[in-house]
Amino acid sequence: MFGLITNFAGSLLGKLGSAFGLPSVGLKPIKYFIDSQFRDHVIPTEGSVVYCDLWVGAEHSGIYVGDGQISNIVVTDIAESYVRLSDPDDFTSKSILGRKIYVSCDDYGAVGDFNVSDGAIGHVGEKSFYGLVFKNCHTFSTKCVNYAPYSPSLFQKAYHRFLSLFDSEWEASIRILKHTARERLGATTWRLWDWDNNAKNTPEPDWQAQNDFFKQQALTPDFIKALRMELGDLLDYEDEIKDDTIPDDIRKKLQIFRKTLVNISDKYDEVAEFLTQYPNAGFCYEDLIQCQDTDFVALAKELQNNTAIKNLVNKLGRNYISQERKKQQKIPKANKSEVYGTHQSDDLMRLLPNELVNLDDDTLETLFYARLLEKRLLTYELSGTTWENQTKSEFYKQKTGPVVACLDTSASMSGSPLQKAKALLFAIAHILKQEKRSLHVILFGASGQTKEYTLHNETNLSGLLRFLQHGFGGGTDFQTPLQTALNIIKNTSNYQKADILMISDGDCQLSHSFIQTLNTQKQQLNCMVYSVLCDGKRVDDNFSDEVMVL
Repeated sequence: MFGLITNFAGSLLGKLGSAFGLPSVGLKPIKYFIDSQFRDHVIPTEGSVVYCDLWVGAEHSGIYVGDGQISNIVVTDIAESYVRLSDPDDFTSKSILGRKIYVSCDDYGAVGDFNVSDGAIGHVGEKSFYGLVFKNCHTFSTKCVNYAPYSPSLFQKAYHRFLSLFDSEWEASIRILKHTARERLGATTWRLWDWDNNAKNTPEPDWQAQNDFFKQQALTPDFIKALRMELGDLLDYEDEIKDDTIPDDIRKKLQIFRKTLVNISDKYDEVAEFLTQYPNAGFCYEDLIQCQDTDFVALAKELQNNTAIKNLVNKLGRNYISQERKKQQKIPKANKSEVYGTHQSDDLMRLLPNELVNLDDDTLETLFYARLLEKRLLTYELSGTTWENQTKSEFYKQKTGPVVACLDTSASMSGSPLQKAKALLFAIAHILKQEKRSLHVILFGASGQTKEYTLHNETNLSGLLRFLQHGFGGGTDFQTPLQTALNIIKNTSNYQKADILMISDGDCQLSHSFIQTLNTQKQQLNCMVYSVLCDGKRVDDNFSDEVMVL
């Protein structure tokens, strides 16, 4: 869970810093404003649990022990920490979301227990391992709260037995700490301690920016999990303040924010099958709302189950072609120019003198020849390196070009054929975007009816999906889009090597003269035309290099 929180937090903080300022997005700045301006402030009592927000998804907790001091874990080195007393300024020194401190309370004010306070003081000076998951500050605070007298009910005993099924070293989160404080101290709510007399300066958040931020985030599984945690915290907070005197307009804004989170969560569930197939497409809630006329369920099924679409995507999605390239370079070559040492061999030219002595003795001469045959004579070992200029051939991968797609939106394409066509085009666009290749889409209908859209590396696929909602619904003319596609390939420098993809139901005829012109231009531009028929019937033509049927 911590990994999820930190991933979301890192992304969130990056957005905050550049767009709205660090503490301006999410539930925490909303709580700061409401708790500072409209709810009662408190001063902690001995044994009260206190905590401050460090950043998104992370808090620091401790136990108030009186005289303005808080017993808490302080990190001194990597994975090392000790318990010490801190004043509020020191306690909040590592927070980047402000210096607010929350205190355990009931309906009448701050709650605590002397046993908790005494226990927390008793730990001061202790050194221990510190980790963000295991034995963190919440573990310490929870341990201290458990010093308070407690007589659990049968239900509470059963609940604790359930928790004991899990590893005792599992993360002690702020939720568990709050739950323990509720049981042991009667802490039903959490209020601000205005220790620095700065609560009145807490600004109202930009509510519109709050809603816009979440609507514009890419709907990844991690983001949705974090959003649902935020939604859970928001529901808890609304329940906590239900009896407080909060202005109606503020409650309404809070309800709108909650509705935004609920709508995003529900919309994700609605299109999850589609988003799962394209996890890197970057769709946000606003994109999906603008494409509300798109049947995402049908589109997802078409993308997943249509084998013909997958085959064509693989064909047009060829990523690279290998080309040979020759270049001059220095190549190391071994030679024998330096004495490196001695070794055993049969090299008579580099024989050691002590081996030659054996030839003077008739008995040892036989031994000499035996060692020669066995390549066991001691000889000098030579080694060295020279560099020679040589031509080296190597293969490198060259990217193929973009695609110009012509999509028939005439009346005969309505219904299932157009749904298949959109699914095909979106699947191809997704692959081309991954390969950093451009896609130019031409929607066409009757003669002279065209609309164009270019998908570059930096543009979002959601823009293409919105564009595909347009159409004409009249007659069909192939000549205009085909000639437009050829002109784009001819006149646009980065559209060399482009393929033309014609998506239609085939219900159109081209003149003989235009077909001759088309074939001539195809040869000159070295391009191919793939035709895809979306109504399930094959129609032969004499201008396509390949015809496929969905």
